[in-house]
Amino acid sequence: MGKMSVPAAWPERIRALTRGELQPVVPRRAATVLLLKDDGHLPVVHMLRRRASMAFAAGAYAFPGGGVDPRDERPVRWAGPALEEWAAALGVGPAEAQAVVCAAVRETFEESGVLLAGPDAGTVVADTTGEDWERDRTALVAHDLAFADFLDRRGLVLRTDLLRAFGRWITPEFEERRYDTWFFLAALPAGQRTRDVSGEADRTAWLRPADAVAGYDRGELAMLPPTVSMLRDLLPYGSVAAALDGAAGRDLAPVIATAAVDAAGAVVLTWPGHDEFTFTLAAPGGGAQ
Repeated sequence: MGKMSVPAAWPERIRALTRGELQPVVPRRAATVLLLKDDGHLPVVHMLRRRASMAFAAGAYAFPGGGVDPRDERPVRWAGPALEEWAAALGVGPAEAQAVVCAAVRETFEESGVLLAGPDAGTVVADTTGEDWERDRTALVAHDLAFADFLDRRGLVLRTDLLRAFGRWITPEFEERRYDTWFFLAALPAGQRTRDVSGEADRTAWLRPADAVAGYDRGELAMLPPTVSMLRDLLPYGSVAAALDGAAGRDLAPVIATAAVDAAGAVVLTWPGHDEFTFTLAAPGGGAQ
């Protein structure tokens, strides 16, 4: 399966939206982390392939991440930029900013076993592979344990300074499941390793961004537009350090698709600033271009 297939429901939902007959679903806040490590002379990024049974982005390659849990707003020990700085950078209020940042760290731990936290502001947990860590990870996945309680019980500080905001995309208004997703970069902490633990994925891999993009371009790796865009934005960087430095000052204005129906009845779908994803869904009886 390669590139992005167009769901069968899209054309009619888009037409209903343009006629004012479809009320867009309110997007759920979410966070995704591009975990990076240096491999030889180039960085590689941790990716997972979503199971074919998943309701959203089935079969697509993605990065660890997921929706915000309401409990992600609960107070935690915090290291790095002040919450007000994160709020300004992400374009939301302080409570929302904390929830998004906490979700980024929590989801990364849940889906890869990597934890961006440590005993104090200058250290990071060196190993999360023991049985006790796995019990906590599965409890977080099952929503039996709040992330704030997990950190507090282990005496850990959330290392927000290890994250770099890199982008923000919102699922199109015609989609049945919508997310307002912030993308972050983070280096794999020394001593930690990713594990194939996500129940939502059937494959994980460390890939060079150029190789992942080439796989997408050949139609071998299915990805959603935000994933492809983030990978392309990593291409100029020759190291993890360079990528983290390059994230400073990134434009975090949300990217959202726009759809219109032309005079012939065809649907034209565009992502502003990302022309490669523009395509046309022809009027009934035609095909996609």
